[in-house]
Amino acid sequence: MNSRRLTLAIVGVILLLMGIVFALQGANVITGSSVMSGNSNYIYIGGVVAIIGVALLVWASRMGAPKAPSVQSAAGQTAPL
Repeated sequence: MNSRRLTLAIVGVILLLMGIVFALQGANVITGSSVMSGNSNYIYIGGVVAIIGVALLVWASRMGAPKAPSVQSAAGQTAPL
């Protein structure tokens, strides 16, 4: 795993966890923050942050996938092996 892919995966996990905590605090499931607890805006903010985290994880997982080799035919078209 290259360092860029690992960095994206780590950032993705952190954002996903932060988004879940934000959403749960906004829904008043997790208490302790006088600003965030029970504030429904943080449900939406947490959802967006979690989605961004998942997107980064998907991007990191696809980043290292090897591409299938292709062969160019006499007509100039490429076809997978």
